[in-house]
Amino acid sequence: MHKTINEEREEVTSLHDLSATDLIAGYRAKQFTPSEVLEEVIEHVAAWEPHIKALYLFDPEGARAAAKASTDRWQRGEPAGTLDGIPVTIKDNIATKGQPIPLGAASVKLIPAEKDAPPAARLRESGAIIFSKTTMPDYGMLSSGLSSFHPLTRNPWDLSKNPGGSSSGAGAAGAAGYGPLHLGTDIGGSVRLPACWCGLVALKPSFGRVPVDPPYVGRVAGPMTRTVDDAALMMCVLSKPDRRDGMSLPADSSIHWKTLDKSPRKVRIGLMLDAGTGQALESDVRSVAVKAAKAFESAGAVVTEVDGILTREMLDGIDNFFRARMWDDLSKLSPEERGKALPYIHTWAEAGARLSGVDVIRGFNATMAIRAAAAKLFHDLDYVISPVSPVVNFPAEFAAPINDPDKPFEHIAYTVPWNMSENPAISINGGYDSKGFPIGVQIIGRRFDDLGVLGMAKAFEGLRGPQRPWPSPPKK
Repeated sequence: MHKTINEEREEVTSLHDLSATDLIAGYRAKQFTPSEVLEEVIEHVAAWEPHIKALYLFDPEGARAAAKASTDRWQRGEPAGTLDGIPVTIKDNIATKGQPIPLGAASVKLIPAEKDAPPAARLRESGAIIFSKTTMPDYGMLSSGLSSFHPLTRNPWDLSKNPGGSSSGAGAAGAAGYGPLHLGTDIGGSVRLPACWCGLVALKPSFGRVPVDPPYVGRVAGPMTRTVDDAALMMCVLSKPDRRDGMSLPADSSIHWKTLDKSPRKVRIGLMLDAGTGQALESDVRSVAVKAAKAFESAGAVVTEVDGILTREMLDGIDNFFRARMWDDLSKLSPEERGKALPYIHTWAEAGARLSGVDVIRGFNATMAIRAAAAKLFHDLDYVISPVSPVVNFPAEFAAPINDPDKPFEHIAYTVPWNMSENPAISINGGYDSKGFPIGVQIIGRRFDDLGVLGMAKAFEGLRGPQRPWPSPPKK
């Protein structure tokens, strides 16, 4: 009995599981169309979404119209741009025209955005099919899928575990196979942590590399994908200039995002197994980071162990600064509106009201101290390898691994320094624990060396060994 074309496809790789680079090649060769790909993604979403709750404003009909237009363009041989016909999700807090921006919080008024934010605009211009937005926790201030506005988002690898955050829906959607490209934001680890816990690749670009609106200290937007090549493909689009971001970097035509060939030979790498403060490192995470360093060493890199750059004073200072910033937002709301926010967030932010102006300035000045420490660290190093998270995983219902608003940032000691110092950093899966749960490795580069960080991650893809299959939807 002969197999149908669809059965043969399923045996190889389902369309929803193909990388963006493979989809583009398939469109060009007329092997399949954007409409066919989207239908598979929609079908896959239907199987997974009741279990993981990753999406917000899912719009299959609007996406079908966009996919039909893309299919017509490809049939004419006239694609609109780099990502024409590729399904994409965008995080709740990145404005898309005509849609509200709840910031994951029931306390936020639902006002439709007047226009696309820069990253959304670049994706749309490139022909990407934005079929849904994704969930996030309240105000993006948790590394969790817990939200007062969205349903609880769960991790596809283990539904009892947290996907991380604040790009929680993006992480869950990527692991579940909701197409290849997902856009998140990161101010302390918010693309890298969910990527770590969901087995993805996520780049936190150099500050200003991807224009955003509104910009803020340490805040970036970045790709969350299954492959390094797809992250680079997204950066081709996301890094284009937008004058709305007065903190963005000038366009750099010397960066060829698709040129990722980089040999680790003679590259100077620091292995950072102790962040300097924060939550204790679990043994499985340590083992994966050490294994990654040894893989680079076997490929000719010069690896030396280095100390972390974060101090207790720095981490507490950042905590104070962001508590005060969050309370400034909440204090403008009525008591009734404030009461709609997650109690964890309210309790954490309310402490900001008791800080003095000097306390808050000292907190902000911690970011300057981190910048100085990072610059000193990279004086004799090209890259640093570290864990992303100190823990393998934590319960889906928790706001954070420790789940204590008095100790909110203990788990971001490996990630937040690079937001404050503006260095590019990427999370990539490095291995698994004994139960098959993914564990991420972080590669950090010098400021502005985004391409080098991607190149090192690409090299690691070839060094790390075979990966486990992606999780399948629970059976009915």
